[in-house]
Amino acid sequence: MDPRLAIIAERLKSIKKIIAVAAGKGGVGKSTVATGLALVLSKMGYKVGLLDLDFYGPSTHVILGLSEEIQPTEERGIVPPKVHGIEFMSLVFYTRKNPAPLRGPDLTNALIELLAITRWGELDFLIVDMPPGMGDTTLDAIRLLKNPSFLVVTTPSRVAYETVSRLIALLSELSIPILGVIENMRRPSDRVRLSLGVRVIGELPFDEELEDALGDPERFLQTEFARRLREVASAFKES
Repeated sequence: MDPRLAIIAERLKSIKKIIAVAAGKGGVGKSTVATGLALVLSKMGYKVGLLDLDFYGPSTHVILGLSEEIQPTEERGIVPPKVHGIEFMSLVFYTRKNPAPLRGPDLTNALIELLAITRWGELDFLIVDMPPGMGDTTLDAIRLLKNPSFLVVTTPSRVAYETVSRLIALLSELSIPILGVIENMRRPSDRVRLSLGVRVIGELPFDEELEDALGDPERFLQTEFARRLREVASAFKES
């Protein structure tokens, strides 16, 4: 048995709630929702961590406007740096701008190593930006994380609904708690409505100001997108 698995349990034991933000496909704003949720919860006074597990397309650091000078520190493991009030960890600290061509056992090993070395300490929430779909990293994260609850992101598109329905079916089959679904980038003209047997806990508008706010968390938090996301976050206070 890999001794790192016992270390992972130790690293996560002081985290009150783990929220895995997932999507059936890429391009639906999953990373923006995950990062925004972490920022909003932090502003509400909670101790929050953000873990980017989207190894192939990490982008949370871009949304946070992470400076290259900010790095984790080593102290009986790796202590995540605090970025805009959030304890943040990502593989990009080690890969920089280089690709991470991981597959199969190497992908699993990278995930186990990242979880085993990261010292989160006491957190109210750990927000995990999951990779899109139902690949190895998603399945490994479900196995390794301590009782994660899933927040599923989609857009009001038939293609997105088709893929997200499969993800929800998988989570339900594995008896994984699903907090609900967020419909992102909804416009007034959108006609498609979600019908997946899972409650929609938020509808986030297509916000034309959001793109210009990426990389500037203070400006990000002033957008309509963040305001709506704050309403979603308020539902987690007592959960």
